[in-house]
Amino acid sequence: MHDDRSLVEGRLKRVLDERIRPAVYPESVPLQVAVWHAPGEPVPVEEGLAAEPEPIEVGARWGAPWGTSWFRVTGTVPEAWAGKTVEALLDLGFDENMPGFQCEGLVYRPDGTPVKGLNPRNQWVRIGAPVEGGEEVRLHIEAASNPVILGYHPFVPTQLGDKETAGSAPQYTLARMDLAVLDETVWQLVIDLEVLGELMAELPADSPRRWEILRAVDRALDAVDLQDVNGTATRARSQLTEVLAAPAVPSAHRISAVGHAHIDSAWLWPLRETVRKVARTTSNMTALIEDEPDFVFAMSQAQQWAWVKEHRPEVWARVKKAVAEGRFVPAGGMWVESDTNMPGSEAMARQFVHGKRFFLDEFGIENEEAWLPDTFGFAAGLPQIIKAAGSKWLLTQKISWSRTNKFPHHTFQWEGIDGTRIFTHFPPVDTYNCSMRGSELAHAARNFKDKGNARRSLAPSGWGDGGGGTTREMIAKAARLRDLEGSATVVWETPQKFFEKAEAEYTHPPVWVGELYLELHRATLTSQAKTKQGNRRSEHLLREAELWAATAAVRTGFPYPYEELDRIWKTVLLHQFHDILPGSSIAWVHREARATYDRIAAELEAIIDAAQRALAGEGTTELVFNSAPHARDGVAAGSAGTPETVGETSLTPRPGGGHVLDNGLLRIQIDAAGLVVSAYDIAADRETIAPGKAANLLQLHPDFPNMWDAWDVDAFYRNTVMDLTDADEVTPGEDGASVRIVRSFGDSRVTQVLSLTPGERRLVLDTEVDWHETEKFLKLAFPLDVHAERYASETQFGHFHRPTHTNTSWEAAKFEACNHRFVHVAEPGFGVAVVNDSTYGHDVTRTVRTDGDLGTTTTVRVSLLRAPRFPDPETDQGIHRFRHALVPGADIGDAVREGWRINLPPRRLTGADEVAPLVTVDQDAVVVTAVKLADDGSGDVVVRFHEAHGGRTRATLTAGFEVADVTVTDLLERPLEQTAAPERDGGRIRVRLRPFELVTLRLRRA
Repeated sequence: MHDDRSLVEGRLKRVLDERIRPAVYPESVPLQVAVWHAPGEPVPVEEGLAAEPEPIEVGARWGAPWGTSWFRVTGTVPEAWAGKTVEALLDLGFDENMPGFQCEGLVYRPDGTPVKGLNPRNQWVRIGAPVEGGEEVRLHIEAASNPVILGYHPFVPTQLGDKETAGSAPQYTLARMDLAVLDETVWQLVIDLEVLGELMAELPADSPRRWEILRAVDRALDAVDLQDVNGTATRARSQLTEVLAAPAVPSAHRISAVGHAHIDSAWLWPLRETVRKVARTTSNMTALIEDEPDFVFAMSQAQQWAWVKEHRPEVWARVKKAVAEGRFVPAGGMWVESDTNMPGSEAMARQFVHGKRFFLDEFGIENEEAWLPDTFGFAAGLPQIIKAAGSKWLLTQKISWSRTNKFPHHTFQWEGIDGTRIFTHFPPVDTYNCSMRGSELAHAARNFKDKGNARRSLAPSGWGDGGGGTTREMIAKAARLRDLEGSATVVWETPQKFFEKAEAEYTHPPVWVGELYLELHRATLTSQAKTKQGNRRSEHLLREAELWAATAAVRTGFPYPYEELDRIWKTVLLHQFHDILPGSSIAWVHREARATYDRIAAELEAIIDAAQRALAGEGTTELVFNSAPHARDGVAAGSAGTPETVGETSLTPRPGGGHVLDNGLLRIQIDAAGLVVSAYDIAADRETIAPGKAANLLQLHPDFPNMWDAWDVDAFYRNTVMDLTDADEVTPGEDGASVRIVRSFGDSRVTQVLSLTPGERRLVLDTEVDWHETEKFLKLAFPLDVHAERYASETQFGHFHRPTHTNTSWEAAKFEACNHRFVHVAEPGFGVAVVNDSTYGHDVTRTVRTDGDLGTTTTVRVSLLRAPRFPDPETDQGIHRFRHALVPGADIGDAVREGWRINLPPRRLTGADEVAPLVTVDQDAVVVTAVKLADDGSGDVVVRFHEAHGGRTRATLTAGFEVADVTVTDLLERPLEQTAAPERDGGRIRVRLRPFELVTLRLRRA
């Protein structure tokens, strides 16, 4: 037989495009359209409905960037259409390739009831099935003219990312606005042919099944009268019945489809627009659930559910009904799909606390899965947090984006720093926007790494990023693929059902230990520095507010600010979303974030001040409040007292130029260029800086990645570097115990103050950068005379080791990584810590010296600033302030302590007497991350702590109040039934901890 595959396939494509798809709507009449453009920000629905619109014609331009236009469409169903299915086709000027990334709309009835959302892949509104003829049609569309930020030529700098700079030029051309008859038989024929054509293209050329489909498609096309598609569609479909009925082979890969609409809580649109995106998507999905009995939709991010509840009560009622039916499923149990690298320990815990509690309170549903399809890598401390929240599974897809190494598993156990393991799944479909195309399902089956041991995977199915969700076309395709020869099988299931089945069939999955590092988007650890600083500061202010408010509540009856803290925590958690905290959103998002962090700081400062004044009372004693988890200057952790003063710091000229700082513990030499050429640990008789090198070295790199400007830094950036060694000024500081350095470069200026506090073994570097570079990367380098094959960086509830070498491509790919408060490098007997108050990105490299003083130089470089131009062309322009400290002679405990110290400076207040701590721990390795009152308002004191040094330990926690009972709880402060209460002697509670173990205790007051 002659090979005519290409002939038939070409015929299928043209006939579908030019004859069959156009025949889906064989008859139509135009609707009358009028429009009212809302001034400024979106208006309430009732105002939009009541506004008097002006007539507008199809083909007219509309929609200023970020504007809202209210369209009114009216018409009459022709009498001749009686008995037919009629839909309104409402095309606002869509590009079907950009669902979620351009204009969208929400359709209302005249009484304000939401009907459904409109987007490029969902332009229809059902009028009747069947109609009687003569019905009057009146619909209102709240249309958002969101500009296209990420276009066909991606990553082009644009001013459209902020309403303040976007201008007012209309963005869209109003397209089709019709009433039309839907021919459901033709529509079904389109789905038949799409499913078979897509499946056929994925089968081997010599596969009998491919040829069977080809011949059936050829016969179906023969059966279509191209001049009467509607009259012959049934005949054409009959030619496909047999091939569509052939069942899948028993070994076929099994796909659990989960209806999905990944909605970034902010990205190329502001938070306020996400509120509307969620309303549009949930309107569509609840309507689809009513029409499709097998369909199941899952939505994560409790914040987005809360937005629906607050802003769209009519939609919320439909959502609640669908949830009760088990068809609309809360997923993930987190407040938002957050970044997981940068949020601190407590913040990561509270993502689950607030997310799970919302779903429990609203629906009585407990999530057992973490749902993070698009997060940019996963910190090694996360498994323990997931388990401590009462969950046991994790889903993500993003690791498939890694550029260097292919992750070896799709289903596996992920082991965190404390040994906790979480059953984890990466959908092999390699997208969280599966649209049920044959190529996607075939890729999932071929790509699945665990064949032979497991046979099922999950496919999040629906348009996403900007929302939209699943379509009726996807559901129709899935129905044909439920059991179809040559294809993976598809069934709609909840995430829980998938994980239960996957775990049951794969009883001994492989184990991956340590972080799940994304070999992409590394620059998100640095972009938008002020957003990151706002997050870090907010986390520590919340710690202080809870600590002092709880202490004051127990000691003085101070009113604990439950509602204020709950609201502020949720705001901070929202801004940890994986495109806000990583710095990859438009300018509008980060402008608002800066203002929000300022407001939060003011509120928290007021709570802290009020609680501390209640504790201190009236008096003239100078008190220092120590919020850190370790004693400081003689003041115990969580207490207020009079600090000890120890020693002094001298500042003397350095021979050859520069200055010497000396406090009896460290001797720091700063040369005439403002570089630290020596950091001598006097007690250890040991130099910290590598021979011939200098620390406090600012280095500037070109930074123009191949794509994803705000997200990526590519390895080639290191090929070119400028050492900023020219100084405008190197002078003694005003306090006589510091050195001030000023440098100019490009259009920017750096002012630094290097200080050595009496009695402390740390050099503090305060850096102010007036930054006006573009497409540059600024680093701060510390070349250390330490032989280290690995180093530690802090992560949630512990620290994680990474190699300093590049033996394999896996190590080489980690050329930029995340730390929280510290990075620590060590050889036996000597270590050095670099601690920070607000930076996350860093790199650590090693070189072996070959001339002069042989040995190994381990260089720690802190990432300070970038200047990408997309999606915010003004990223990080302006003044930034950073604080770092170099801690010579530091073991890991010193690194932990100094990291907390630099982030929680002491607060000074006058009062009547010292304040004793509410709780104390007698072991420095045990770090208390939270002291608070229980969220249920009972007055119980909740204490959360972990082992921070990486070893086993015993400790005694002592309560500064009478304790009636002690309970070990999960993160939601619920008793852990299988965990025995710790040994207790009154208020003294003895605990044993394994390395990095996290514990939450609930102390009932007597």
